[in-house]
Amino acid sequence: MAKLLYLVHRLPYPPNKGDKVRSYNLLKHLAQRHQIYLGTFIDDPADAAYLDTVRALCADMYVARLSPRLARLRSLSGLLSGEALSLPYYRNRGLRDWILATRAREPIDGAVIFSSVMADYIPDMDQLPTLVDFVDMDSAKWMQYATTHRWPLSWIYQREGRQLLRFERDVARRARRSFFVTEAEVALFQQAAPECADRVEAMCNGVDADFFSPDHALASPYAAGEIPIVFTGAMDYWPNVDAAIWFAAAVLPALRRHHPSLRLYVVGRSPDAAVQALAADAAAGITVTGTVDDVRPYIRHAAVIVAPLRIARGIQNKVLEAMAMAKAVVASTTCAEPINAESGTELLCAATAEDYIAHINALLAAPATAQRIGAAARECVLSRYSWHAHLSQIDRHIEEPAL
Repeated sequence: MAKLLYLVHRLPYPPNKGDKVRSYNLLKHLAQRHQIYLGTFIDDPADAAYLDTVRALCADMYVARLSPRLARLRSLSGLLSGEALSLPYYRNRGLRDWILATRAREPIDGAVIFSSVMADYIPDMDQLPTLVDFVDMDSAKWMQYATTHRWPLSWIYQREGRQLLRFERDVARRARRSFFVTEAEVALFQQAAPECADRVEAMCNGVDADFFSPDHALASPYAAGEIPIVFTGAMDYWPNVDAAIWFAAAVLPALRRHHPSLRLYVVGRSPDAAVQALAADAAAGITVTGTVDDVRPYIRHAAVIVAPLRIARGIQNKVLEAMAMAKAVVASTTCAEPINAESGTELLCAATAEDYIAHINALLAAPATAQRIGAAARECVLSRYSWHAHLSQIDRHIEEPAL
């Protein structure tokens, strides 16, 4: 049993958004065999209700409160220091002091970092063996943002991409091993950081197929007679915001001309003002739920699940969860390609608005086809997306007492 620092940029519970699903499952996996000293942040006051749940998995933990507004102001110091703005955003003296005190008090064997920015807290990776779960290549995400925004945001995002890549390369060079969620992300990083090519590997996402199962008796949240199309995700995350707005404008009107009782449900926490505005017009056929206690009833009783992200990195948990619940999913190319699923039989891929319209109309016209695709999707998840099978890849890099 090793004593491990586990540093995460956001409290790894509740598992209600992609990064927290992965960080929580990694915490559970590590805690089965090791003593975990967790350092993390709370950026949503509602998450404080779950501190005892997380604490039960840890030998000790420190939780720093993070105000997104103040953190954004603090991040501007990166313009003066020349570093990526993401680094001062997550810089906290209390957390740094706790890490130093823990390392002085406990014989810490190594560190596991979740999200590259948290590597800033382990400047001496040459002395403390460290594993880094980058999850996705965040620098590439910022570069993508730059192509879809006007100046000055385009300049800021380009700068962030460049500076963060410099930091990511340095982290991967010093870490014992680094992980990304897909082979495609590994290849992209190896191309950008060839000096680290032999130090990175893929560690895929999974899904709790028992929790996300079609067998649970869950009451429908929908009105009788309506045809619900569902998009789930954290709705303060810009790619999700962009996807919801685009789908509502480019796809939904054509669908509703054929199916007047069809309604788009945008289900997820903290909806951005632009997402909330989608529901302002009662005739548009859009419901924005905000935070829900359980997303599964919305998935379970949906006619079709959509994932229309135009910008996405890695595997989207929202897609795997819907597949696990035996639902037919129509996903963008950027969402579908990283998933090891057969297009057309386990997952439907859409590159254009016309693709979405054609796929969804076909599914609504043939419920038996939708059911068959959903059943195949669940079998895909059961056979290829077990959390234990994927996360066990990290175990061979944790060698007592070196890590």
